[in-house]
Amino acid sequence: MRQSIEGEPSREAALSRVQEADSDTAPDSDTASNADPAPGTDSVLLFVGGPLDGRVEVREARHGGPLPTITHVHLHGGPKVVHRYDLQCSTDSAGVYHLRPRTQRDEDQTS
Repeated sequence: MRQSIEGEPSREAALSRVQEADSDTAPDSDTASNADPAPGTDSVLLFVGGPLDGRVEVREARHGGPLPTITHVHLHGGPKVVHRYDLQCSTDSAGVYHLRPRTQRDEDQTS
């Protein structure tokens, strides 16, 4: 289990925030799972898996709805490490980004 860094919410706190957002604005229909947030409503976003696991971000309404895919690039002394997260909205104002499974690159597939 991942330890929280000082100042960073624990996974339980993050899930609690997403659940609170769920209860504040219940979806009106089955199509709400992929809908943009209502105008003027901030979005609470939880990341699951990879280096951003457990991170909670609040996307202000002025920036528009959450993006369908987030790309996280880690640059260090070695090669860059790329992780992609796909959005799965749970309500109009809360969503969860899940780590996209790793796929083999073209040079990995040739043997």
